[in-house]
Amino acid sequence: MLWRYEITGADTITLHFGERIDVALVTRIQHASTLLREQLGPRLLDLVPSYTTLLLRYDLLTDDLASLLADVKTALTALPEPLYAGEPSSGNSAGDQQADIIEIPVFYDVSVGPDLDSIAARAGLSVDEVIACHCGATYNVFAIGFAPGFAYLGEVPRELAAPRLDTPRAKVPPGAVGIADTQTAIYPLASPGGWNLIGRTPLQMFDPDRERPSLLDAGQRVRFRAIGRDEYLELGGRLDDLPWGTAEGQKTARKQTESRDLVSSEPETRDLKNGDRQ
Repeated sequence: MLWRYEITGADTITLHFGERIDVALVTRIQHASTLLREQLGPRLLDLVPSYTTLLLRYDLLTDDLASLLADVKTALTALPEPLYAGEPSSGNSAGDQQADIIEIPVFYDVSVGPDLDSIAARAGLSVDEVIACHCGATYNVFAIGFAPGFAYLGEVPRELAAPRLDTPRAKVPPGAVGIADTQTAIYPLASPGGWNLIGRTPLQMFDPDRERPSLLDAGQRVRFRAIGRDEYLELGGRLDDLPWGTAEGQKTARKQTESRDLVSSEPETRDLKNGDRQ
């Protein structure tokens, strides 16, 4: 058995599938989540996949732990052997879902991404090269956390990796695209945040009134597509809610960022497991 369980609450158990975060493990956890949804159905009130674990919540009034665990073990006997980097998917339903890449349009500009210039300077690239680099990768959704619909995507190309801001912003608008360490993400709601902002998507990443409130789920794959200002506005993007203000404010923000980078020229290294800090 290539997983273990831990009782983590009165009505929850957590399945552990490994200790090290990698794409193969995310795929395996998504396989497990799909199998358990299909075979246990309404017995599971919730399934929450994360970097290395899958949390299961069940109804104490209608189920018991011993019976549930027995059926979980039976269901997971169909779980494929672990995949390793470079191996093809087994082609089952979860693997087929992995083949679908979700495209996210992004308006990359300092007006909506005040840290775009500093990311470029840090990487020794032009802004256009940063955009091409960010759009050129395919990202895996490792986990959903911090806020509803906040998807942790990884990993960014090495040259784009950057530490979080020393002083988080009091407010980041919804749709802002950021980079922190080796991950990238999209803020689904207005909230404080310390990620380096490089652009903004017009898509609504989280809507509680949708059948599936979150646009992204753990295990999916994502690519970004650069769009211009006109298309951003046509798709419903906003420019009237930017907490950092007008273009003049942008210049001030860039100068502050440049000063910060001069003080700290060495990249800060953090473990990917700490990716849920903002």
